[in-house]
Formats: sequence, structure tokens, C-alpha cells
Amino acid sequence: MKLSNAQYNEIAHFISTLKPTRQCMRRLKERFPSQSQSTLLSIFSQEYQKLMKRTHSKHHTPEAVELYYKRYLKDVMENPTAPVLLDLANEVDFSPALIARTILERFLQDQDGPIPTKPVLSSMLRDTSLIPDPVLANQVHQCVINDCCNGPLVDCIKHSVGYEHEVLLREKLIERGLAFLDEDQLRTKGYDKTPDVILEVPVAVDGHVIHWIESKASFGDESSHRTYLREQFWSYWNRFGPGLVIYWYGFIEELDCNRERGILLKDEFPNDIATLQDCMVQESRHTECKTEKSQETV
Repeated sequence: MKLSNAQYNEIAHFISTLKPTRQCMRRLKERFPSQSQSTLLSIFSQEYQKLMKRTHSKHHTPEAVELYYKRYLKDVMENPTAPVLLDLANEVDFSPALIARTILERFLQDQDGPIPTKPVLSSMLRDTSLIPDPVLANQVHQCVINDCCNGPLVDCIKHSVGYEHEVLLREKLIERGLAFLDEDQLRTKGYDKTPDVILEVPVAVDGHVIHWIESKASFGDESSHRTYLREQFWSYWNRFGPGLVIYWYGFIEELDCNRERGILLKDEFPNDIATLQDCMVQESRHTECKTEKSQETV
């Protein structure tokens, strides 16, 4: 689904008024009934990630960490079964999974032993049974399962959705009878950074020749698209030629401005693919038509 920049800004502005709870998607759908659930969810997730990046530093000052940790210890002592960390995250407008990670790291620093590393923290967030304190383990678990935009559960879902759309892309190419190499095949050939598929024989889409296709199971907003252009798409173009990017959950239509330079955007698998064989058949029919007209004139 393609949105104009004005439509996207209207959705983004409304999202800025919402708290990151499960009810927010119901409000979004009520406010924008013509937009798909998946598109709204993708936009919400991206806008929330931007907010977390902007406010991350203020929640990680030594003073803020100590304040949150003392607040946690006090509240959990009064009522250990209450969702203390989750309530704290909502109160200070911070990601539940991120505040859980902060408190967990601070807790482990108080324990005898080495300073917790990032892999150790990540493993404990994925499997809270590894946390030595059962009360904190339950608090962290509550934060992880109730965070709709951050944390190991969300990362797992995003990975699965991304893989699902890569499989969908390969299925569409096979249905169309197009020969291609996927990422795994390309890595065995020594490529380190590649698009999802490279076409063994180029095709034309909307009159533009493409050599590769990249699948993105997300909405293409200006920020993410600019990053992808810089870190991926122009690199692919430089190595493999012009290509196509599919934003399965839509994109801002004004961003599709690099077609003449070799990067096309679509929100679904294109139906108007022209292969070399199609062009040869069309040329053959054109030649036959000209021959018939020439004979009629004679």
C-alpha cells in the first residue's frame, strides 16, 4: 500500500499521541480504517523505535538508572507480584523490554561475580529462568511479553516475518519461471553482501531493466529508506546493476524517485514483468504483422 507523504505524516502524528500498549492498534485502525493492519503496525513500530532512540540517553544516565533501580526495589518489596517494572516503564514512557534490561544489568552489578556482558544480558532476556532472582525474573518476563516493539520476542517475530516474505518472493519467482540465485547460493560463491535474489537473466518492470530484488517486510518511510539506500541498495546497484525493492507493507510514494537511476520500489510482487522471451515473441509478432501488411499492399 502506497501512501502520500501527507497521509504518512497524519498517521505518524496520531501515533505520537499514543502509548505503546496493545490497545493502540485498535485506536489506530479506528482512526485510519482504510489502511491495512500490517501497514499501521509497521509504521507504529518504526515511529516508536525513533522515539526510543531520541529518548534513550536520558533513561540511561547514572542518575536515572539509580532512580529506577531504587524505585523497583521499593515497589517490589511492597508488592512482589505486582507488575512493578511494567508500570514503571509506562509511567516514564520508556520501552518495557529496555527498562527491564537496564534494571537487570543494575541488579547483576550488585551480585558477586564478573560484570554482565551484552550476550549474558541478552540470553537472560530470552530465557528469564537464567535470572538468579525469581521475583526479578517474573518482572522481566512481564516486560518482554508486553512490549510490542522491542525485546527478544519482537525480534523473533520480525525475523520470522522477514523470512516468510523472502520465501514468498522465491515462490513468486518460481511461479513466473524466472531463474535466480538466493542469498545462500550467493554466499557459497563468495559474495558477502547481497540482495535477497539476483536474477540470472534480467527482466523489465514498468519498462525498467532489473537484475536483483530485495524483500523488505516493513513499511518504507523516509528514514529507513534513506538508510537502506546508503547501506544496501546503492551498493547492490554498484555491484549488480539496477534492481527492485519490494516493501511488502507499503511505502511513501514520493520515495520512488530513483527509477531512472536504477532502483524501483513496489509494494507487491510485480505482475507486469517482461522477460527476454516475452520481448522476442512480441518482436516476432510485430515482424509477422509488418510482413502481412506488406503482402497486402503488393
